[in-house]
Amino acid sequence: MRIIAGSCSIENYDQAISLASKLKDLGVSEIRAMLFKPRTDPNSFQGIGYDGIEILKGLKKMGFKIVSEVMNAEQIEKLYDYVDSMQVGARNMQNFDLLRELGRTDKNIILKRGFASYIEEWIKASEYITRAGNKNVTLCERGIRSFDNITRNVLDIGAIIYLKEMTDFEVLADPSHSMGRRDFVPGAAKAAIAAGADGLIIEVHENPEEALTDKDQALDVKTFEKLLRDLDGKHNL
Repeated sequence: MRIIAGSCSIENYDQAISLASKLKDLGVSEIRAMLFKPRTDPNSFQGIGYDGIEILKGLKKMGFKIVSEVMNAEQIEKLYDYVDSMQVGARNMQNFDLLRELGRTDKNIILKRGFASYIEEWIKASEYITRAGNKNVTLCERGIRSFDNITRNVLDIGAIIYLKEMTDFEVLADPSHSMGRRDFVPGAAKAAIAAGADGLIIEVHENPEEALTDKDQALDVKTFEKLLRDLDGKHNL
């Protein structure tokens, strides 16, 4: 099972390395390391940008595979040497120029579903990457927008089942963005794995209430550790 964990975004060197040390102790080998964060509110924290490259180098020295979001061709080029998997966020799922550029790389591309996109549109978006030459594409179900507001989004379990039955894609689930509430994240994570997801992307922070982004949905380290134990017992993590 593929587990990608870490804070919503890198905040500073000490925060990133401290959390990484704890995740490493739990056996996590892939870490969320976002330097850029597309935000609805322009006044919100947008990430530390290229200043975080030195932090990525530090995480690589610790033995982590790095997952980081890219939003344009310049970021692809400047982060290429430091990132193992490049993530396309929900807002950019149909940024076709970006997808074509990613298709010219040899990186694993994690393509998140747009929050109002049909499954077929999501699959077609992936073809912009594969037709440009890169077949190493992973789809990530991160929840779709609904009329209800009890959860941040609705985790589409049916999409996971469909993709695993009808396509050859690796499929991940992001229970953090779909639920938007940390107390709901473990249950959603288990449901996604039960539906056939190949892995999870989970937001973890040492002090969630102090996180600069998405503090309501980040798990503390102890809760994340318990979730890993639960998954290990049921799904041979």
